[in-house]
Amino acid sequence: MNFPSFFMYSKFAITTSLLLFGAVASAQTAVTSQAPTCSNLLHKTFNRLQDDAPQDLCQYAGRVLLVVNTASYCGFTSQYEGLEKLHAERKEKGLVVLGFPSNDFGQQEPGNSKQIADFCANTYGVKFPMFEKSVVSGAGANSLYRELGQATGKTPQWNFHKYLIGRDGKVISSYASAVSPVDKRLLADIDRALSIN
Repeated sequence: MNFPSFFMYSKFAITTSLLLFGAVASAQTAVTSQAPTCSNLLHKTFNRLQDDAPQDLCQYAGRVLLVVNTASYCGFTSQYEGLEKLHAERKEKGLVVLGFPSNDFGQQEPGNSKQIADFCANTYGVKFPMFEKSVVSGAGANSLYRELGQATGKTPQWNFHKYLIGRDGKVISSYASAVSPVDKRLLADIDRALSIN
């Protein structure tokens, strides 16, 4: 290869490399800019029920969330079945049910993490994310429940109280324990929230 040809080849290779680098950088920027931002409400970490592994709630940014305080020995415990069905049917559309076991009401969640996890899996086939047992009411409420209560003006009065959070990380509504996972109003609110991108 003579010198002019080598020079032209090198110039072509350098130009091509720069163009490819620019295209990759632009693609990465586009992907980054499309990633949902994590709201202040979700900037929290809780340990997973099954293995105590820390879980950043920001992993659910951009999803519609139904947050529920649960208990294994309550008149509403059968709602686990409906919650799991709801989660399974709408997860591809962007819904995630988040369970927070609590012993706050009637001492109806006395077990440890393994006992609670086994009960949920074996009795109701629960696969939606669940977190370690915590306090969800009063002065000792965990940070998420404190903020949910402040945002809605409503705190759980019993097990299986529900909060619906939109894709933007803002609280849409609060639902009393007696509102089941198949309640028409709740389902309508969820489907409306899922339709907003």
